[in-house]
Amino acid sequence: MEAKKSFDAIVVGAGHNGLVAGAYLARAGMEVLIVEKNDWIGGAAVSRSLNEGWTYSNCSYVCSLFRREIARDLELPKYGLQIIPYEGGASFTRDGNYLAYYSDHYALRREISRFSARDADAYQRYATAVMRQCRFIRPFLLRNAPDPTSVRPRDLSEMAFLIKRGYELGTKELQDTMRFWTMSIGDFLDEHFENDLLKAHLAGSGIIGTGLGVYSPGTAYVLLHHYMGDIDGGIGAWGFARGGMGAISEALENSFKHHNGRLQKGSGIDQFIIKNGKVKGVALENGDEFYAPLVISNMDVKRTFLNHVKTEALPEDFKKAVKRFKIRGSSAKLNISLKGFPKFPSAPQNASFLRGDMHCTESLLELEKAYDQWKAGEWSANPYVDMLIPSQIDPTMAPKGDHMMTVFVQYAPYELKVGNSRSAEHWTAERCKALSESVLDQISIACPNIRSHIEHMEVRSPLEIEKEVGLTEGNIFQGELTFDQLFFNRPIPGYSDYSSPVKGLYICGSSTHPGGGVMGAPGANAARTILQTQSKNMHMTGYAS
Repeated sequence: MEAKKSFDAIVVGAGHNGLVAGAYLARAGMEVLIVEKNDWIGGAAVSRSLNEGWTYSNCSYVCSLFRREIARDLELPKYGLQIIPYEGGASFTRDGNYLAYYSDHYALRREISRFSARDADAYQRYATAVMRQCRFIRPFLLRNAPDPTSVRPRDLSEMAFLIKRGYELGTKELQDTMRFWTMSIGDFLDEHFENDLLKAHLAGSGIIGTGLGVYSPGTAYVLLHHYMGDIDGGIGAWGFARGGMGAISEALENSFKHHNGRLQKGSGIDQFIIKNGKVKGVALENGDEFYAPLVISNMDVKRTFLNHVKTEALPEDFKKAVKRFKIRGSSAKLNISLKGFPKFPSAPQNASFLRGDMHCTESLLELEKAYDQWKAGEWSANPYVDMLIPSQIDPTMAPKGDHMMTVFVQYAPYELKVGNSRSAEHWTAERCKALSESVLDQISIACPNIRSHIEHMEVRSPLEIEKEVGLTEGNIFQGELTFDQLFFNRPIPGYSDYSSPVKGLYICGSSTHPGGGVMGAPGANAARTILQTQSKNMHMTGYAS
């Protein structure tokens, strides 16, 4: 029997947002095809066994942002998803000290008091200010960003909701909110705290995955973006997906297939098929063609429209806006198989914070210097590292008695400068190895014997992430989370509703509102928009007949 070629909708890319969008459309009764270039699914939310016996969360590595509303709608626990919370973390110093970060309020207050009694008092004010921002923004995550220039009923309704939320804040808090969204994380922390180590520990969430420094305007919002998730109702809490981050994608795949969704792997898209301003389907690199009146791209906005749509199908001003959209690579990743558990000599034995995220940066100045090197086209000699050993909580990720360490690295440029030239192709195996040595030197501040425990290590430069996952420049958010690229500006003013100038062609990746991270909200919002539009069109057609 001839393979099916026509569908109600086609999703390009089986990253988590593409899977979310496909699952919602399939549950609504549509015949949906998802095409994926790799032989596995998940995009950056993937688990892979690149060293026998160990499972790596290859790119994304912790879970908090994924919306529980989506998990509930798509019944992901039924399909095997389990999130295990971890508590706390720590920042280690070169003189053998550490600052532990506990989820317990009183334990954290006592710990901060070891460094500054003033900061222990200030922390409550800081936490209240951040949570106030979280409470304000969370209702917008699963809503479309309104276009303030539009008079469409949907945009007017969303603008009214936004104004109402702002009015409920009150004048003073609304002023604080606008200031917070445009200020740097460095300035925000300087206003609250005096201790350098505490500020360095908290600042990491403001720069992770971002081509900005701690004193760059807009990085306070990046911190908020990392705090707006939750685990079991605990706002700002983080956890591990049992089996690695690929478990989220696998649960989404199972939910999608349960509703008769079809998945085709092993060949990426060559071009979107477009005729007379309307999308007709997709042509794959292997020569296959599939047809549908609706096509949803999970790729970022640049890859979608600059790489796979013929230039004559797009308005010139739209193409210029897409080219201006900032997607800058700034991160690398190490995945390490460990024989046994390495020693952290400054930490108490079996300290709970060793089961959280650990860092080795001591001041905002150190972070800013690391950023300066990135701007010069170099990887940071003393990089910011976010390292975790999830196998302590999820023993399925390593052989008994052994462990897996995941290390997120900031900063590493996409275009590396060698001599007088800057190019992504300068990321040779030798330079990746040199990068890893800088990272291991930094880790050694907390864990001096880390090298003696390494069984296998995977080093992923921004170029490697781009090639494998399809993230432009290896940018984990598919675009900077700055105010000029948020809400109705994301990705392009006038197209914040997941649509495009090509009728029937939508985007659902992290380039769209509300942004990056393993959140699922862009995919859910895009699917809802499509279903509402289809319902409206069917109603109008029926009325006209």
